[in-house]
Amino acid sequence: MIGSLSAFRFKSGRVALIAGALMMASCSNKPEAPAQARTEFNIGWSIYAGWMPWPYAQQAGIVKKWADKYGIKINVVQVNDYVESVNQYAAGKFDGVTVANMDALTIPAAGGKDTSAIIVGDYSNGNDGIVLKGADQLAAIRGRQVYLVELSVSHYLLARGLEKSGLKPTDVKTINTSDADIVAAFGSPEANAAVAWNPQLSEMKRQAGARQVFSSAQIPGEILDLLVVDTATLKANPNLGKALAGIWYETVALMQRQDAQGKAARAAMAKLSGATPENFDSQLSTTFLYSDPKAAVAATSAPQLMTTMKLVRDFSFSKGLFKGAANADAVGMSFPGGKVLGDPARVTLRFDETFMKLAADGKL
Repeated sequence: MIGSLSAFRFKSGRVALIAGALMMASCSNKPEAPAQARTEFNIGWSIYAGWMPWPYAQQAGIVKKWADKYGIKINVVQVNDYVESVNQYAAGKFDGVTVANMDALTIPAAGGKDTSAIIVGDYSNGNDGIVLKGADQLAAIRGRQVYLVELSVSHYLLARGLEKSGLKPTDVKTINTSDADIVAAFGSPEANAAVAWNPQLSEMKRQAGARQVFSSAQIPGEILDLLVVDTATLKANPNLGKALAGIWYETVALMQRQDAQGKAARAAMAKLSGATPENFDSQLSTTFLYSDPKAAVAATSAPQLMTTMKLVRDFSFSKGLFKGAANADAVGMSFPGGKVLGDPARVTLRFDETFMKLAADGKL
């Protein structure tokens, strides 16, 4: 395992407990000062295969190209810890951040920060998995202790896998284990079940007697990776959304190419993430990138997204991640076409296809 990737895609909802505790106060009707038109913006990112286009675009001059087009400056800032990057965004230190759908809901949105998901970048298509020792069917997990990062997307994946296998959460006992420790924990003789994400997942699957019995490829589109931006900032500065969409789609089109330029771009992204080109390509193979903006618009506008977010919302509420909320509807989400899930008066997470559609229509 590449050492610098030990915090790879650390999607823990534990910090959401803190943010969620503020929800009832944060979601009050107290008016906020309107955002002002600005010319400089900060976007936070952390290491994950599907997010490496952002630092590469900065390195390659693509960020500057699109920012210059719209008369603004965009700083793409790395944060070594994923959860810290989301917390910094929630605290107002970033104008936007790379984040998973579950964490966008449970941290900034549940904390009352009105947030717009303007780029649906990819979904995990096997990057997350459940591994057992001495069995090749998920049904064998019944009665086992399962090592995982509790209240994270690993916990969500476990819940979905159990549901699809006709099992209940009470059929297993979870053991909270950090992403940095989970490979070693699964290697101990007493551990025979675990849930993890890559690159840790790949390491665990190579251990003696280990078999992957369920993965995110079996729930396609449910573990989404997004770029979100503060809604008020976006409203006051729509050119920010246009520039970000331009940066994203130019960069992912380049990295998908199979010629020398595409290979060089992927190799540069691998280096930025601390991985070898081979390791990075392996991570990309289990990451479904929405490189075509038309496909991203279609996915964002499809009824399935509301279904997915209801699953994510209900799981999050059941685990206490909407602290202080009486029910799961307390955090509202809006979708293209004016559709709303939850309380329409308390919408704090918005799936906004506007800028992806401009890219799809060639109007950036």
